[in-house]
Amino acid sequence: LSHPRALVTSGWLFKWTNYLKGYQRRWFVLSNGLLSYYRTQAEMAHTCRGTIPLATAHIEVGDTCHMVLTSGGRSYHLKATSEGECQRWVSALQQAKANATLLMNHSDDSGDEAPVPQEDRALTQGVLKSLANKLDDLSTCNDLIGKHGAALQRSLSELEDLRGTTDSTDKVKAVNERATLFRITSNAMINACRDFLDVAESHSRRWQKALQHEREQRNHLEETIEQLAKQHNSLERAWRENPTSYTGEKCVELSQEGDASDENDEAEFFDAVEDSPAFITVTDSGTNNIQLRRTRRSRIPDKPNYSLNLWSIMKNCIGKDLSKIPMPVNFNEPLSMLQRLSEDLEYSELLDRAAQCDSSLEQMCLVAAFSVSSYSTTVHRTAKPFNPLLGETYELDRLEEYGYRSISEQVSHHPPAAAHHVTSQRGWTLWQHITIDSKFRGKYISVMPLGNIHLQFHSSGNHYVWSKVTSTVHNIIVGKLWIDQSGDIDIVNNTTKDTCRLKFSPYSYFSREVPRKVTGVVEDREGTAHYILSGTWDDKMESAKVVDSSQGCGGSEGKQKTVYQTLQPKLLWKKYPLPDNAENMHFFSSLALTLNEPEEGVAPTDSRLRPDQRLMEAGLWDEANSQKQRLEECQRLERKRRETQANQALEEGENFDSVPQGQDIEGYQPLWFEKRTEDSTGESTYVYKGGYWEAKERQDWSQCPQIF
Repeated sequence: LSHPRALVTSGWLFKWTNYLKGYQRRWFVLSNGLLSYYRTQAEMAHTCRGTIPLATAHIEVGDTCHMVLTSGGRSYHLKATSEGECQRWVSALQQAKANATLLMNHSDDSGDEAPVPQEDRALTQGVLKSLANKLDDLSTCNDLIGKHGAALQRSLSELEDLRGTTDSTDKVKAVNERATLFRITSNAMINACRDFLDVAESHSRRWQKALQHEREQRNHLEETIEQLAKQHNSLERAWRENPTSYTGEKCVELSQEGDASDENDEAEFFDAVEDSPAFITVTDSGTNNIQLRRTRRSRIPDKPNYSLNLWSIMKNCIGKDLSKIPMPVNFNEPLSMLQRLSEDLEYSELLDRAAQCDSSLEQMCLVAAFSVSSYSTTVHRTAKPFNPLLGETYELDRLEEYGYRSISEQVSHHPPAAAHHVTSQRGWTLWQHITIDSKFRGKYISVMPLGNIHLQFHSSGNHYVWSKVTSTVHNIIVGKLWIDQSGDIDIVNNTTKDTCRLKFSPYSYFSREVPRKVTGVVEDREGTAHYILSGTWDDKMESAKVVDSSQGCGGSEGKQKTVYQTLQPKLLWKKYPLPDNAENMHFFSSLALTLNEPEEGVAPTDSRLRPDQRLMEAGLWDEANSQKQRLEECQRLERKRRETQANQALEEGENFDSVPQGQDIEGYQPLWFEKRTEDSTGESTYVYKGGYWEAKERQDWSQCPQIF
């Protein structure tokens, strides 16, 4: 920690973030009346997490190393590591506040120069005072030299009178001349020092102005670097959307929207905002034809401020399945569960990279990172998606941007189950059949997705299988809702028998571990570890290659713990920052904002056409609740009709075994998926039977039910 009157005061302080994370260590820098903070010292070069102007701030000292700064209606709770550190910070802050307050009303006499900060003026005056003190010392030495020189010359004159030889006289004269030259030189030296002080005094203001200019230039450079980082992120995103637009002699114009580095309500920050370009115009210089590619929307209407007590609705529903609890749209987000399933594809480029891997173990690392990435958008998403109606579908056609297209269908209502199929032109196919088992437990809600996710790469034939972990929404009764992911994901490559177990550590108030931590080990079929995976499900995942392993102590239940020696970790996946104003748009990611965007040519059963969901997105929640009740009542009537028909068929001699495969006892059969048994796992699952994209091409939706 620097002296309070120094140009810059910096050091570590603990800043209160929220009740979930408590105090977090931040690097604080006090300069020019501004208190800025960063996550690390390295971040000072590119990302400031927040700045507090001290001129208008109120500083309050609490007990046990605590300080509270109030500025602009917002309070910052800080804690020092010791009483001594706290006192030095308080002194520095109060001094800086006093200087900043004076500067607010201070104007320069010259009129054409910028006001010089009080700290800079004090520094310069201190330097000039030191120079003056040194000059006094030199003057004292000069006086002594003069006295001693005069005495030396008297002694030499007396010596000259005593010795009469010519030789000795010449030597004495030579010494006398040298003493005189020495005294003249010392006088010249002191005069030069006096001139230096005069010049320093006359140019002190010029120095101060130059110092201020350099500081402004440095700040401008930091801002420029931050802007470059944001533009770089946008260019990367644009390239991922359409890499072919960046080859050959083509010109790409980008218009970037938004800039956000503010704190959200969990005190989490992002290095730079990465947003999709507002438009991409591709100009072919050969034909001068201009092709304007479709731009996806980057915002939806802000969420209205409706207040409704969740506990008042759910207090009598403890232990029930959430799908059977009549919930108003107030606790929903304007997306269906089918759209949430499609959101898993936000980081599809991980699978594109995995498809190019020659090593199945490296491929496993990327598949594991992809399985974790699907949870990154849930960190603030405590609202529930709409339960799809039976027969509801959702398509996501991103062939142009990302090379894949996805189709999903609600194949069962009780229990809620959805089937999903994705085919990519970049070398992979993904499919899943997920049944949601959700229970209200009183203080929290548990959501347990049941079923496996399958992924197959076209070139190698590697077939990966894994499942999802349990999601838990806490603070149902009181407090702010927050979500946690916990459990294990076992990823198996059925082709090579490589495995990876990912452990999602549940949040614990008493744990010293990083919140939302995920760890894993990639092993071959013999059980030899090759990679260690680590990270968090809301931020990033890294892989480190294992070079050696040994048995150590400290394992649970008497087992020995394996200690791995690894190379430097490499980044596998990093979360995209949320769009600007995301906190008012249900904390949707850039992809989520586009999922419910109206699109021509989709099936009449598509989630985009669901009226209650569309009304909720527009902010018309009362109308949305009325439509939701109507749709659910129609679904109940249709279910009763199918049950009646099924019972009549049984009474007429039809038995259960004669019901076609994939069709339940109520007589319902999905339109685009059919029930099959997986050869590799033996599980019964719904798989895509084809026909959807062909029907879309023909615009023949005659077989689709009218569910809306």
